[in-house]
Amino acid sequence: CVSQRGQLHPTPCWSVSHKQGTALHDNTAIMQVIPPHLSNCRDQGPFTAHTSLLRRRRRELRSRMELLIMETQAEVCRALAALDPGASFSVDSWERKEGGGGISCVLQDGEVFEKAGVNVSVVSGLLSEEAARQMRSRGKSLKAKDGKLPFCAMGVSSVIHPKNPHVPTMHFNYRYFEIEEADGTKQWWFGGGTDLTPTYLNEEDAVHFHKTLKEACDKHDLKLYPKYKKWCDDYFYIKHRGERRGIGGIFFDDMDSPSKEEVFQFVKSCAKAVVPCYIPIVKKHCHDSFTPEEKLWQQLRRGRYVEFNLLYDRGTKFGLLTPGSRIESILMSLPLTARWEYMHNPPESSKEAEILEVLRNPKDWVH
Repeated sequence: CVSQRGQLHPTPCWSVSHKQGTALHDNTAIMQVIPPHLSNCRDQGPFTAHTSLLRRRRRELRSRMELLIMETQAEVCRALAALDPGASFSVDSWERKEGGGGISCVLQDGEVFEKAGVNVSVVSGLLSEEAARQMRSRGKSLKAKDGKLPFCAMGVSSVIHPKNPHVPTMHFNYRYFEIEEADGTKQWWFGGGTDLTPTYLNEEDAVHFHKTLKEACDKHDLKLYPKYKKWCDDYFYIKHRGERRGIGGIFFDDMDSPSKEEVFQFVKSCAKAVVPCYIPIVKKHCHDSFTPEEKLWQQLRRGRYVEFNLLYDRGTKFGLLTPGSRIESILMSLPLTARWEYMHNPPESSKEAEILEVLRNPKDWVH
């Protein structure tokens, strides 16, 4: 990377000269690659130099992945800003003393979005014992040297909580992980996915969402969508409730074959599908009328969202177990508001009961 002094470093850094919490109001200034908030900064020099360096290193997959996550952040922020022009993003670039850092873009209390966050991070250092234990529990054979495992991780993640209960919540995350073992060999893998959490079921929206993701997967292998759709349904299962968090999408982890380049191209296709799979749904419903009772149901469903993220989500657990992690960015996924009521059960044959049935018994939306 390039530091503020213009010196080259072997690993990415985020020493970008701009104020913490910069607000993005000029949506037309968003550039294609440079994250939107940096286009309004007085001093873009270090960041521009960093992206230029990444482009010169396009043969290196890590550089291309870093560019991809920044491009994805910019594309999604631009799409959200266009739908909620009166709102602004609060933007923080942050550094981690153990190595690396990131950029967090969060929009709160807009007309369309109650809370929408899009984060990128590129971190490195030594894997904590707790994080290594979590990875070994998934079958990773990690051979440490003197108890130390150097790692590099980068990714883009987002959770979008709209105000209108007829607009679903959406989450996506795409990431790359690399660990150096005791003998110098490196283990690498990709992970990620995109999933939808509606308050009320709209079958047309569900079909559009899943069909768009299937098309992205099918470009690479027809077996990928059904495999990762099932993995998504299984992963976002709230065990103590006996229901899924939402109506799914795709989810995958520890993906390290057939080759690094082929997996990267697959991840790129999935990341490029985020805007077309979700934004048309927001446009369709963001001005729908709703009742106080429907808003109450949205708050109760958000309570389920919180339960899953804090109890089961791998990314949240890894972040909380990693020394020097930025807690505000990790917990960005939580909604501004949620509700828990004692023994709340919707009436049979109601719209609320309809979505619960799908959450308890996932459907095939594309066949």
